[in-house]
Amino acid sequence: MLATGKESEALVASFRGGTRLKYSKGEFIIRPGEQPSGVFYIESGLVKAYDITKYGEENLLIVRKSHEIFPLIWAVTGQERSVIYQALEETDVWRIDRKDFLDYLHNPKHSLTPLLDMTIEMYRIHSERIINLEYRTVRERLISFMLTMSHRFGVETKDGIVINVPLKQQDIASSINASRETTSRELSALEKKGLISNNSQCITLKDKAKLKSFL
Repeated sequence: MLATGKESEALVASFRGGTRLKYSKGEFIIRPGEQPSGVFYIESGLVKAYDITKYGEENLLIVRKSHEIFPLIWAVTGQERSVIYQALEETDVWRIDRKDFLDYLHNPKHSLTPLLDMTIEMYRIHSERIINLEYRTVRERLISFMLTMSHRFGVETKDGIVINVPLKQQDIASSINASRETTSRELSALEKKGLISNNSQCITLKDKAKLKSFL
């Protein structure tokens, strides 16, 4: 990361002059077809960004975590995209007007390094998703997806690496360009091999090295 602690704190301070909001699990922050009411900084929690395909299915784009800003592209360019933002768990955010955010960007006293870090991280995540889709089999794409998520959200435990994000199987399926049924079948197969454990709350990678060997 390029930003210093002082630079990051200055950016956060600009948001703490705004409005603090709390969202419950499942609550919309930006609804379908709604123009963003401002720029948001996540103090704690998880936010799912997704759109709806022409087939009426949710297509997961990214999961935003604490200390990240959204919707960043709209905040900078003003260009709207039909992206929905929904809390995956109880989430606290700070919201400021887009004008105030742009004033921060244009102030020569402010460092843009924290935003550069966020932009690079977003680019990395989307690049990995493109690479993921190059794998031929659903199993390979599924494993690649889980390894990427473990890098971003993984928590080391005695049972393995817990991906601490409550994703639905449809979220995973849309991310790896597979049907929910096929995704469910592949998750079960990996669980039977003892490589993962899977429940409604999270996935645990029990043998990361063996999973990597599939790729």
